[in-house]
Amino acid sequence: MLSVHGRGPAAVIIEPIARVLHKMGITPNAVTVFGTLMAIGFALWLIPSGHHFAAAVLIGLTVATDMVDGTMARMRGGGTRFGATLDATCDRLSDGAIFGALVLWFGLQEPANVVMMSVCLVILVASQVTSYVKARAEASGIKVVGGLIERPERLIISLVAVGIGGLGVPHILAWGLWILAAGSLYTVVERLLIVARSDAASQTIAAPEGAREFPVEGSEG
Repeated sequence: MLSVHGRGPAAVIIEPIARVLHKMGITPNAVTVFGTLMAIGFALWLIPSGHHFAAAVLIGLTVATDMVDGTMARMRGGGTRFGATLDATCDRLSDGAIFGALVLWFGLQEPANVVMMSVCLVILVASQVTSYVKARAEASGIKVVGGLIERPERLIISLVAVGIGGLGVPHILAWGLWILAAGSLYTVVERLLIVARSDAASQTIAAPEGAREFPVEGSEG
């Protein structure tokens, strides 16, 4: 949702940063990799150790590179297919680090909070499936636009909950994660319904190379 409507206001901050980096000769792919490594490092270091407010602030700054690299690519005349693939791959890695770190933190409690560990795993799996549904549908020629919980919403809700929880507000982290789990599962179903209701949903696809072909029932005389 925010990925569709939130880019305009963010451009006021992002474009000057992207312009400076572009003039320095730094490539969008370098920004992508740097931001991902920093996000993974901060997540795995600060979240399991309980430094949640610092984690939220620093990870929030690093994931902002997701908009910077895209803006830089457009300044260079447009992104490349490899750049788009690298960006999507790095997004999945940083998301996995954040929610994996939360699983570790809940697991390190005395006693381990198995319920919240499970909630984090639901978010992690559902977020990956949400992205996969879109990628697989668009590989089949079906456009999938929007969704209740996309990556921007997921990061905002999780990092705000982590940050406020780190300031000592009770239960806010658990509430935020429960909301994310429910919203992420809803988004998986929502995107599947978008695909199912598209005009191209019932079109047949070619069998994999080498697969056995079967006669279509009713097609013979």
